[in-house]
Parts: sequence; C-alpha cells; structure tokens
Amino acid sequence: MQIDIDITDDRWTVLGLEDIVQRAAEAVLDRLEIDPEDCELSVLGCDDARIRDLNSEFRDRDGATNVLSWPAEERGAEQAGDRPEPPEPDMFGTIELGDIAISYDTCAREARSAGKPLADHATHLMVHGVLHLLGFDHVRDPDATLMEGLEAEILGKMGIANPYSEE
Repeated sequence: MQIDIDITDDRWTVLGLEDIVQRAAEAVLDRLEIDPEDCELSVLGCDDARIRDLNSEFRDRDGATNVLSWPAEERGAEQAGDRPEPPEPDMFGTIELGDIAISYDTCAREARSAGKPLADHATHLMVHGVLHLLGFDHVRDPDATLMEGLEAEILGKMGIANPYSEE
C-alpha cells in the first residue's frame, strides 16, 4: 500500500502515526478483502488549528474535530444499512482511497477523557476514517450500526477494546 503522510505536528511523529496508519488501513482492507497492495492513501497529521480550518472550508463547520476524510470517489450505499460496493482498481490497477486528516489535540483530549491509550484512540480514528473512504457512514442509524460493528470487530482483531462498549 502506498501511504503519503504529511505530519505538520511533531507530536504525531513521537506517537508513531505512520505505523498507526499502516496497521489500521491494512486491518480495514484485510477485513473487507481488498488487496492493500492496490491501494493509495494520503494522511495529514495536524493540530486543532489546521483541522478547524479544514472543517470550516470543507464542511462549513466552525470548530476542531478529531478526523476528517475525503473519499477519492463517492462509494456510499443507496439503501440504509447496506454495504457499499467495493472499490474497483483504475486502469493502472490502483485504488485511490482518498485523504484523511487527524488532529492530535482533539484525539489526545478524547483519549484522556475516555481513559484510553492515545495510540488506541488514534488507531480507532484511522480505522473510522478508512471506512469512510470506502463508503461507510454513520448518518443513518442502520449505516451507523454497520460501521460501528465493523470498527469494533477490526479493532478487536488488533487487540483494541470496543470503543462503543458501555464498559
């Protein structure tokens, strides 16, 4: 898998964002039976100031958020609760997944508040972001159930607790 990572906040380097992205993306693609060798992904590891600007520019929302994603193409399912169609390689055999931005400040604040290891929470957010790039969403309740179930299953296989568990 080709992953282009742009780290503009050095705290991501210390945490090991490159390894987190690699592991999370490969786990998602493996679960969905998509060959990682065919895929390309871009990730921006930034801070709240940068993600706030991106959130404002692309979502017309004022404020920082934990993760944003921009799929290379629209892949969402038409019927609520259905799985999106798997992506097809282009004429060069490549699947361009899209772009993800993740904010260290918000990620760290959420992990601390939930009493979770920062690396585990960052991994969850990357799994979440890659699923978005593949057409999964959580706007409609049946879609959220599907997406959250996949996240919990993938993270469980990675040795990370279910982020949606009440415990």
